[in-house]
Amino acid sequence: MSNVSISTNKLTIGYRRVAGDSHSNEVVIQSDLNFALQQGEMVCMLGPNGCGKSTLLRTLAGLQPALSGEFTHCDSKSIALVLTERLSMENTTVHDVVAMGRYPYTSFLGGLTDKDEQFIEQALEAVGFSITDNRSPITVTPFNAHSDGEKQRILIAKALAQQTPIILLDEPTAHLDLPHRILVLRLLRQLAQEQGKTVLISTHELDLALALSDRIMLMTPNKGIELDTAENLKKADAFTSAFGMDIFNPLG
Repeated sequence: MSNVSISTNKLTIGYRRVAGDSHSNEVVIQSDLNFALQQGEMVCMLGPNGCGKSTLLRTLAGLQPALSGEFTHCDSKSIALVLTERLSMENTTVHDVVAMGRYPYTSFLGGLTDKDEQFIEQALEAVGFSITDNRSPITVTPFNAHSDGEKQRILIAKALAQQTPIILLDEPTAHLDLPHRILVLRLLRQLAQEQGKTVLISTHELDLALALSDRIMLMTPNKGIELDTAENLKKADAFTSAFGMDIFNPLG
């Protein structure tokens, strides 16, 4: 049985300027992408701004259509996605946000079971929240009352509560301090190793990506991707080609 969880075949990603299939109305960001991600591995996607990392994640998650080619994974319920957009949710508690991760599994009326509540609590604790934070339970505090970093951890908890075999994250540590950046990436690596999840992360955290990922997906503007171990990519001088400079020797 194959251990591949996501695969692409000549996948072209980008945007359509207007409705329709006219090729002239397409903005191609990357073309002919061919790769396979395995169950139980954490892959960090690195590359300069504008090379298509977020576009690839949104395409794989089904939020925007591929321009051509194809990709395969289990189904829409198999993927949890965490984006970097700063969200504002009025009159919404932390519990409400994390509970959204359970909605694909709830009844028509949207009721949560004791098992759902257990997943919600476990997810919040996994990203560093205590269920009883000072005098007020974290679950009933307003989402908007939290800092950007705390909101990001709550959104990651929502993805964890969804209990999917595939987790896609777009710069999940962007608003976090160093201890929580390490905590989150360690947690994601643990989920991959112990629960067999496939975790694909777009990040600029070069040092943590090299230390914690199983493989690196290195994306070069308009030139596709290379998917390999960090050691092999270093030997091939692939990082210099992708970023246009020796990122391991910033002083030149």
